[in-house]
Amino acid sequence: MENYRTINDLGDLNGKVVMLRADLNVPMDDNFNVTNTARIDRTVPTIKLLMQKGAKVVVISHLGRPEGKGDVKNSLSHVAPELQKALNMKVVFVDDCIGDKVKDAIATMQNNEVLLLENLRYYDEEKKGNEAWAKELVKYADVYVSDAFSTAHRAHASMVAAAKELPSAMGLLMAEEVNALTNGLNNPVKPLIAIVGGSKVSTKLDLLNNLVKKVDKLVISGGMAHTFLKASGVNGINEVNSLVQNDMIDTATQIIHTAQEYGCEIILPLDLVWAAEFAVNAEHKTVELANIPSDGSLLDVGEKTIALIKEKIAECKTLVWNGPLGAFELKPFDKATNEVAQYAAHLTNDGKLTTVAGGGDTVSALESAGVADKFTYISTAGGAFLEWMEGKELPGVAIFKK
Repeated sequence: MENYRTINDLGDLNGKVVMLRADLNVPMDDNFNVTNTARIDRTVPTIKLLMQKGAKVVVISHLGRPEGKGDVKNSLSHVAPELQKALNMKVVFVDDCIGDKVKDAIATMQNNEVLLLENLRYYDEEKKGNEAWAKELVKYADVYVSDAFSTAHRAHASMVAAAKELPSAMGLLMAEEVNALTNGLNNPVKPLIAIVGGSKVSTKLDLLNNLVKKVDKLVISGGMAHTFLKASGVNGINEVNSLVQNDMIDTATQIIHTAQEYGCEIILPLDLVWAAEFAVNAEHKTVELANIPSDGSLLDVGEKTIALIKEKIAECKTLVWNGPLGAFELKPFDKATNEVAQYAAHLTNDGKLTTVAGGGDTVSALESAGVADKFTYISTAGGAFLEWMEGKELPGVAIFKK
């Protein structure tokens, strides 16, 4: 992390007010109960470290999409009790993020308590990156720290403009994310293999075009593999039984050519799991590419493909994963994702493979496979993880370059 400013570069924090941009955008049920505390839990080490250094910590975050106006559903007041529980110390909630209420709350802060301010996105100025508003946001702070890698692809006021106003640095989680992704993609131990799944080629064009120039092997699976199979001459793929995008055939062909030019081996399915309908435990069978039924749905890859992917992973030192191999949310069509994930976790445990994964569906799939805690690193980010893999510079990361 020598290229970026971290907490270690901030000097003495004793008595200073640190504004911490966290990502507390957590899922909640209809009664406003937090249903997954992962993002809260992962920013706790930064808060505790700052407090150990004598800082007064003021936490800011967004929640949901309130579109510039306050609403009950997206109030961070629902998150405050969970943050308090995770920290095991008092969390004082302030129902605004700028102005006199914030000033007064900071002035009366006690040792061993944390302030949590109201949802940043109650103000339009946040998403617009408004610099004057960012000045108001950090007006009563001395230092700015960011742990919100998952929002780092957005040049929002609290992510970029606020960081310019004060001495600023990455928190532990942000540094951990950047370090893991740098080691996974920018500076990996080779050979490097990537697994990319997902429903449509069109949503991952930039990703695929970047990866074929960087990785040694690229597994293309999920619905997007149907388009690549058709581009490769598989005739049984159609709009009824698959998620093929006929308007992307030429694009898929070009990606295959680019991969050949850069020496990247593309791995496509050898067999597929066909189901009579898109449903849990639907009637299903494994089919060869030459014998794909014209109806039904193609929901997973078969045993030959699973064996091939495992073989290719075993030849590599680093794996980067984004997207499941099939319709993992429907049993038994989670089989390929589960088996490959568990195999990758086994190699990781044996010290033979570095595994980095990210993206909402990917994290859910790895949790379902029981290996979410067995990969080298799983990113909390969705869009930011994807844009990093696409080779784009993230404004919320670039701001901390030395």
